[in-house]
Amino acid sequence: MTPGVSGSPAYEVFALRYASHYGRSSADNFLGEDPLHGSEMPLDFFVWLIRGNGRTVLVDTGFTPETAVRRRRHYHTHPVDLLARLGVAPEDVSDVIVTHLHYDHAGNISAFPGARIHLQTAEMQFCTGPDMRHQLLRKNYEPADVGAAVQSLYEGRLHFADGEKEIAPGISVHLCGGHTRGLQFVTVATARGELLLASDAVHYYENFRRNIPYPSFADLGEYLDGYSRIAARTSALDRVIPGHDPLVLTAFPPSPASPDIAMVHSAPVAELAFGASRAGAANV
Repeated sequence: MTPGVSGSPAYEVFALRYASHYGRSSADNFLGEDPLHGSEMPLDFFVWLIRGNGRTVLVDTGFTPETAVRRRRHYHTHPVDLLARLGVAPEDVSDVIVTHLHYDHAGNISAFPGARIHLQTAEMQFCTGPDMRHQLLRKNYEPADVGAAVQSLYEGRLHFADGEKEIAPGISVHLCGGHTRGLQFVTVATARGELLLASDAVHYYENFRRNIPYPSFADLGEYLDGYSRIAARTSALDRVIPGHDPLVLTAFPPSPASPDIAMVHSAPVAELAFGASRAGAANV
């Protein structure tokens, strides 16, 4: 595989859209947005596959069809089935980076029983500690998912990070906080430069551009500091891959394997027009 611009190994990176949440307005996605003047703004759910240099790394695991029914989310395809379209079986995945343990990012950990799991220490402390006495903070966690992470710890598969840590040459995790206390984003070397898989450090491009967070957080100051850290790390917006923006599927080339898979290691094919995240960006 072609080396990255810095001489690091270069990887392919795919964004896999497995579910969506329709019927949302922009007031649901921006802190302080006027609910009377909000426009339609759906939300997509992704996992990300990093492949190359003899490695197959999955970033987040999505949620299950049962969780989709209970939480009233539109389920497109199980993440395991999307991986299969790229020729990846669960046993091929050597490492799973869990950006945080919210239900939509950590619902299928047990589907990858042979993988090493990578999580920030602060995230495990947060979702198993006294903050979870508060319903508003625990509502986005599923006890079974947290339990699966604990199970992987007792199996000897859970590897903790405390801040920044290299997972493999050209792949690193970075504690960001804000949305949860232990949220981490991922940087990956690709042929077009370093990509930043933001996960929920950036829900939509428009959150980042307007410097207005998504209205779900543990620490607002850390959330805003995260935007500054990301901006300092890259000046190219198309190198930032947000966690939930439908624009990802239209801005980057689709994989021949599925229209629900975008090849984000490739240059964008459409301008990152922020308004496209609103009505019309995704169809039921």
